[in-house]
Amino acid sequence: MGANGDPRAVLERLRRAMNEHDLEAFVAAFHDDYRSEQPAHPDRAFGGREQVRENWSTMFAEIPDFTADLISSAVDSDTVWAEWSWRGQRRDLAPFAFRGVTVFGVRDGRISWGRLYMEAVTGGEGDIRAAVRRMTGAGGPD
Repeated sequence: MGANGDPRAVLERLRRAMNEHDLEAFVAAFHDDYRSEQPAHPDRAFGGREQVRENWSTMFAEIPDFTADLISSAVDSDTVWAEWSWRGQRRDLAPFAFRGVTVFGVRDGRISWGRLYMEAVTGGEGDIRAAVRRMTGAGGPD
């Protein structure tokens, strides 16, 4: 597999395009028949590179200082896992902070499918005990 087809190289091109707000380079990293899933949010699934274009043109326009940090990645054959930190400030001055993992399938040097596990960074929700009580419905003080 050449450097252009290497999943890690594809991931690096994606990171660079995000940080340069280069919509054309970003969209070029995806196949026309790209399939996207967000398993924790199944209604957000979509297919096609044009939806990628629509989504990320909005991201770049509404978060002018958007920055993507690639924290870690791992490759297994044609699949690449990546841990990300995305941050910036929205046009309405609200902070934008997401962290999580993406899993991408790479075919012929472009992303053919993705599963995104990106979530908003939140605070003020209590510690792990409070989180477990919320998840389980257990009573008792926080």
